[in-house]
Amino acid sequence: MFIFEALLLKKNKMNLDQQTWWSNYINDEKGVLLDVRTADEFSMNRIPNALNIDIYKGNGFIEQVEKLDTNKNYYVYCHAGVRSANAIGVMMQLGFENLFNLVGGIGAFEGPIE
Repeated sequence: MFIFEALLLKKNKMNLDQQTWWSNYINDEKGVLLDVRTADEFSMNRIPNALNIDIYKGNGFIEQVEKLDTNKNYYVYCHAGVRSANAIGVMMQLGFENLFNLVGGIGAFEGPIE
């Protein structure tokens, strides 16, 4: 019971509003932007310098994420914030600790988009 509550509390601290999320990322030397949308969505619009790993790829997602450096800080986003929250849950199970979800996703993001 305590482990679940601790994970839930930690996950809630990972959900950041766009201003905090973006400000933290641009000031983070170890920060990596991770877009977990499909390749088609990623090709339509994205935050500059984002890495794309599609969470819908299932085991393919896990295989690609396992190649990432667990010592980096990952700023994760999708279209609305749900897939990225799910991706963070998977990444936590894989040993990642510094994960931050963009609440509202790129659909609500007012920062730079290409």
